[in-house]
Amino acid sequence: MKRKWFRYSICLGALLLTAVILSFPSQCLSLSLQGLQLWFTKMIPALFPFMVLSGIIIRMDLISLFARPLTPLLGKLYQVRPPLVYGMVIGFLCGFPMGAHTAAELYRTQKISKEEASFLLAFCNNIGPVYFLSFLLPTIGCKDRRLPFFLFGMYGIPLLYGIFVGATGFGLPDPQKQGVGAKNSSVGKPVENISLSLEYAMDSAIHGITVLGGYMILFNLCNLIPYACARLFHLELTESFLGVCNCLFEITSGVRRVKDALPAAVLICLPMGGLSCIAQTKSMLKGTDLSLKTYLLHKGVQTLLAALYYLFLFRFLFLRLFPA
Repeated sequence: MKRKWFRYSICLGALLLTAVILSFPSQCLSLSLQGLQLWFTKMIPALFPFMVLSGIIIRMDLISLFARPLTPLLGKLYQVRPPLVYGMVIGFLCGFPMGAHTAAELYRTQKISKEEASFLLAFCNNIGPVYFLSFLLPTIGCKDRRLPFFLFGMYGIPLLYGIFVGATGFGLPDPQKQGVGAKNSSVGKPVENISLSLEYAMDSAIHGITVLGGYMILFNLCNLIPYACARLFHLELTESFLGVCNCLFEITSGVRRVKDALPAAVLICLPMGGLSCIAQTKSMLKGTDLSLKTYLLHKGVQTLLAALYYLFLFRFLFLRLFPA
């Protein structure tokens, strides 16, 4: 019954979006071009090279070599093997959705088990530091004195949450129910040569980056819905409110729209990343049995923690440390 209503809801949503697109063609064109521009200028340069290189490293079994410098620290702190250290580093440095892409690729190539891949997904698929420092913080008007607080909110909370998940097993699948392939994951597949590795990594990266572009355009188009509702019911919606709605659909265009009007609201949206990031993550998990529901559970917890943290900062701490 639930599945039936879910299908009806998807059908109704598609019909609604189609009607809105036909009713506002000029706005539709503008939003589509905006999503395409964001994909071409932000997503491809930032992610495509890393997707190719990561695919080569995993296929040629060079993970331990790249993870070796940080394994003594992260390996002991999180009680994990070098493949997971590699997944953590790539996930935090490269940002959405490379954390999910790397975890899924390590799992597909049997370098890690389902439990270990779920562990990486729980906290390693976040906004990248280059995007966070060079675009997001300047756009929302971050001051240098507040930078350490924002860095902790963006990366300190997930890192601490990862320690909690590793120690408690919260939200992780039962190792006894993973099947033969997952239990034998430490054996791995034969190492591929550079030619085969490059060919596979290139094909996978081209397919992945193209799908991500489609999601960015689609969910940027969803911003027509609150705009159409405001026009239909003659509502006076502020640009800040529409910008926050924009963040819930597609985070980058939403940040540009909100700017420095509601920085706390933007920062609270970052752990989940909006519907576009969720869809991108889902596409990265395609072909595996890794659970998107479990991923959303962990992201929901981190969003709640981020909300409590940022509301405390903006309501109490910042007013005392950095008065206007």
